[in-house]
Amino acid sequence: MIKTSSPNFFKMVRAAFLSSIISPLLAGTLLSGYITGHIQIINSIFVLLLGICLHIATNVYNDIYDTLQGTDKMNINRNAFSGGSGVLQEYPQLLPVMFRLARMGLVFALLTTVVLTFLIDRSLRLHLWFLFLLSVFFSKYYTAAPVKLSYRGWGEISVWLAFGPMAILVAAVSQNVGFHEIIITAMPATGISTLSILLIGQMIDLNADKATGKLGIAARSGNKFTSYLYLVVQFVLCLDVIILALWYIHHGWLLLLCLIPYAILLPRIWKILSGGYDDADLLKTAAKLNVLLHISFSLLFAIGLGLILLLEFEVL
Repeated sequence: MIKTSSPNFFKMVRAAFLSSIISPLLAGTLLSGYITGHIQIINSIFVLLLGICLHIATNVYNDIYDTLQGTDKMNINRNAFSGGSGVLQEYPQLLPVMFRLARMGLVFALLTTVVLTFLIDRSLRLHLWFLFLLSVFFSKYYTAAPVKLSYRGWGEISVWLAFGPMAILVAAVSQNVGFHEIIITAMPATGISTLSILLIGQMIDLNADKATGKLGIAARSGNKFTSYLYLVVQFVLCLDVIILALWYIHHGWLLLLCLIPYAILLPRIWKILSGGYDDADLLKTAAKLNVLLHISFSLLFAIGLGLILLLEFEVL
């Protein structure tokens, strides 16, 4: 039955998942502050707006094209942590509104990029625009034809790039820092954290993805393989954080606080995945725990970096 009322804005843009872009932008900004000794507040506000606008566009475009291409219609296991927002399944009359939201996200992202262009060093402007244009490409063509990255087996790589290396680097560029060794070392972690949400989501959505040709890791290799891949990438994340904390950052032990949720939640998640990788209901529980892991890691990662800056020097 088609509903005639309207969902709120936050549901339409899947605002609960914006932490996935806020985390790497904060990390890139704080790490740049550690490198340079200060943070340019105006620049950090504009890069945060840039990232949020692009992520909103991405979320909305994904909902639009997964609906138009039939994936969302086939998905009987949609939940709060995978399968899209379901807005267009309940309110198909909102398709024009969703298109406007996505396009407005890109327009506002363009405007913030223009402003940032005049706030950063001339030598870094090409980096900024390359990252912006690549992000716009990922935003629409993650699901949209004719590229359809997630339908051709490139979804995982693009998600990791967008929420890891690209987001960390654009935040650093906004602070006039380029490919510094600390920035490079930090690039994998936040992208893996977001990728882990995608991996479990693919396991839940396996049947719908297979039926509509959406070729993620789970659809290509099965849920058992994907569950082991999930465990491997989470260990890589932990190793990356340890290397960053102990080899590159003074007072880096504070950064290790962000791994406490892994000690608590990862064993519980793996217990579900190892034995229930084909049970959609159990996987939904794992997805909920994994989102909690992602949010707590992201929060503690930023808090740890903030405490390190306070111990090191005055950064503002």
